[in-house]
Amino acid sequence: MSSSDLLAPGDALDVLLRGNQRFVSGTPEHPNQDAARRAALAPVQNPFAVLFGCSDSRLAAEIIFDRGLGDLFVVRTAGHVIGPEVLGSIEYGVSVLDCRLVVVLGHDSCGAVGAASAALENGLPPAGYVRDVVERVTPSVLAARAAGLERPEELIEAHIKHTVDLMLDRSRVLAEQVAAGRTAVVGLYYGLADGTARIVAVRGMEVAVPPGP
Repeated sequence: MSSSDLLAPGDALDVLLRGNQRFVSGTPEHPNQDAARRAALAPVQNPFAVLFGCSDSRLAAEIIFDRGLGDLFVVRTAGHVIGPEVLGSIEYGVSVLDCRLVVVLGHDSCGAVGAASAALENGLPPAGYVRDVVERVTPSVLAARAAGLERPEELIEAHIKHTVDLMLDRSRVLAEQVAAGRTAVVGLYYGLADGTARIVAVRGMEVAVPPGP
């Protein structure tokens, strides 16, 4: 794929959202999932977007966006919490693989956000490394509550937005790409029951953001 073949951020987002619409309507096309695609990708990969999402088993990116092999460079952690490995992976997707779109994918009924809220209320954080995940989500919950947001959907949306901002704040590589107009970052909120992904945050391009929950 040459530089002229690369999808612009807006076009890449459109491909994802149209795929999500097919998934929601029960008419997926399952593109790029055959043996020919597998063979063509063996020498090199050219994904058109980086997708950083929650590890939740119900959030399989290639399924909910109706994509296939080589389309998405996927990074996932519980609660889409950010660490050095995550930032390095995202920067690799942007600077080496030349992806023009980075998506942060959160969802309703997020266990990490729920656990952070519960820990704040009862003062009993989880044990082991789960505690580290919860502690990384806690600033989002605290900021949301300070802004008067209390409903679970509002807290999750706030966490998605906070993740977008935190990613740009911590990654100079990504921030410079966005400032140059080369790359965009979009936060999507996924509904587990209806399968719809909606935009909640955009950095680096002009896209209408629908009203929140």
